[in-house]
Amino acid sequence: MGGMTFIDDRWAGMHLGSWSSLDRVADCLAAGADPDSLVPDGGRPLHLAAEWGSTEVVGALVARTRDIDALDEGRTALWNAVHNGRSDIVRILKEAGADPWRPMMAGWSPGRLNLASRTPDLFAVPTGMPGLSPSESAAVAEAHRLIGALTNRFHHDGFSLSCVGGIDAAEAVRRLEASIVEHDDPESMVQRLWDHSLSDEALLTVGVTDVPNGCVVSQPWAYGASTPGVAERLSIGTVCYAMYANPKSGNQGSIIRDGITVGWDLHAGGGWSAADDSAEEILRTYLFRHQALAYCCAFAGLKPTDARPFTGPPDLWVQLPVRDYWAHSR
Repeated sequence: MGGMTFIDDRWAGMHLGSWSSLDRVADCLAAGADPDSLVPDGGRPLHLAAEWGSTEVVGALVARTRDIDALDEGRTALWNAVHNGRSDIVRILKEAGADPWRPMMAGWSPGRLNLASRTPDLFAVPTGMPGLSPSESAAVAEAHRLIGALTNRFHHDGFSLSCVGGIDAAEAVRRLEASIVEHDDPESMVQRLWDHSLSDEALLTVGVTDVPNGCVVSQPWAYGASTPGVAERLSIGTVCYAMYANPKSGNQGSIIRDGITVGWDLHAGGGWSAADDSAEEILRTYLFRHQALAYCCAFAGLKPTDARPFTGPPDLWVQLPVRDYWAHSR
């Protein structure tokens, strides 16, 4: 971690909100806290302030740090500021001499990542420095379109989905061996299922909607649309991103490829890139931070034009056959 070897207990008691308090940080510094140390709960002060703090705190730490480009988990403080859309803090770090073109995450640098932001002109691109590739530029444009298309805000705790690329709703129904639900009054049916959301009928009822490049299987009231038994059957020969918006623990995502779950307990739209993520995944994580539904669609290659696949009504309500949907299908 940038040559750092010690934790400074004089930063003890700092929480995420503390990095916005100049008085709190000034007290720690006055007590001798080292701005280039690690705080007891993890992380370097400047990195934490660049992500969570105020411009005043960042300015105070910049004035005291010995290495503005020190690394923490492969990232500089400038990377954290860019990655979290903190253009106000980016400007402070830039003026203090932070290097925007230092490669770090899968070849991305803070400056090149910023080219994918909505304020791409914060840094001048040096001669000979690569900008975004055509495919990366297309991904940025599609991300901005997709986020705009899904701006319909709705309360989705308890909601589940499977976004599937390359198949339509009819094929999804066939793969799930589901039967179409016919009802004279769909609104009353939906209300009944909401009222009994964990009943067998409710858990086995899902919506299916065609979208450009694939389809969405959804369940507004429970986890049924994201279970392995649903997502793995849908993903044969293609890719599926499933998510359950768990009211107790947050979004729980899964990646399923050709019938096999290859990633689980993921946080769609969480905005955190792992050091070993691919360049494509780092860009996707950045573009869709705090945009869980858009992230799920983008991962599966779906291009919905509005939020209806998630807000309803779906193209079809279908009833799944009775089986153990927690058992993996392969």
